Amino acid sequence: MSHTRQAASYTCQGIRGAITVEANTRDAILDATHELLSTIVEANTLDPDDIGAVFFTTTADLTAEYPAVAAREMGWHDAAIMCSHEMNVPHGLARCLRVLILWNTTRTTREIQHVYLRGAAVLRPDRTLS
Repeated sequence: MSHTRQAASYTCQGIRGAITVEANTRDAILDATHELLSTIVEANTLDPDDIGAVFFTTTADLTAEYPAVAAREMGWHDAAIMCSHEMNVPHGLARCLRVLILWNTTRTTREIQHVYLRGAAVLRPDRTLS
């Protein structure tokens, strides 16, 4: 958050997103992460300086690279970023990368645009961008 902003008018909001990844390769994971984060930034006019933390999860079948690498490549150097594996539920969506961004913003929860791309659109069809 910029030093010129009034902190009292900001709240921490969560932005959710998910995308399926074509293969368990470094390039496929980074490409999918870039696509997901870029879409979230565009949909919310998000300034990376307002990001408090980013939490990525991947299904257990994605191990070739950390999604955080893509965020750092996009210039997200100051945000706290963590990666983990999603629960291994038998009927879960395969090769799925999820993100939770904690965002300092003046927007309300209803104004947040969550993003579900590719095969992950089935997780939240009510949140799929047109």
